[in-house]
Amino acid sequence: MEELSARNGVAARALAFTILTAARSGETRGMTWGEVDLETKLWIIPAERMKAAKEHRVPLTDATLALIGQRAASTPDDALIFSSEAKPGKPISDMSMTAVLRRMERNDITVHGFRSTFRDWAGETTGFPREVIEAALAHGIKDKAEAAYARSDLFDKRRKLMDAWATVANARDFAPNVVSLS
Repeated sequence: MEELSARNGVAARALAFTILTAARSGETRGMTWGEVDLETKLWIIPAERMKAAKEHRVPLTDATLALIGQRAASTPDDALIFSSEAKPGKPISDMSMTAVLRRMERNDITVHGFRSTFRDWAGETTGFPREVIEAALAHGIKDKAEAAYARSDLFDKRRKLMDAWATVANARDFAPNVVSLS
């Protein structure tokens, strides 16, 4: 994240945003100003842009808000936040964020892999319940009986989870714990 933050350009900002929100790249690439409420720190992804075809509310952290900046008063609701520099008004391509990783010489990393990293981190190192973590990833509940009773999107708990993730992801001294066996 430190190396990524030193990069300029829309794709680098979109990648950092995608990592910090644990979103899918297509969700970030299609994000419009009309989906964001800066005051309540909320991004609402409409059902038609979600894999599960269900609206998803994403809590935004101070770090994610810094990446998208302030909306100009004259900006229309349908304006893309991460618009292509080469083709204004069009989303960045599906390979733009991957290209940032390649320029960073990180061929061992995929954009979608950050969702997996988030899931592993949240499940293995935090006390957040599985339901909260899965809701943050917009994963549906497969058990139909359980899904029928799950009426909340656990938004307030997810906000705390995403704040914790932003803190860890942006920590400059964050490194995996390595134990020597010798």
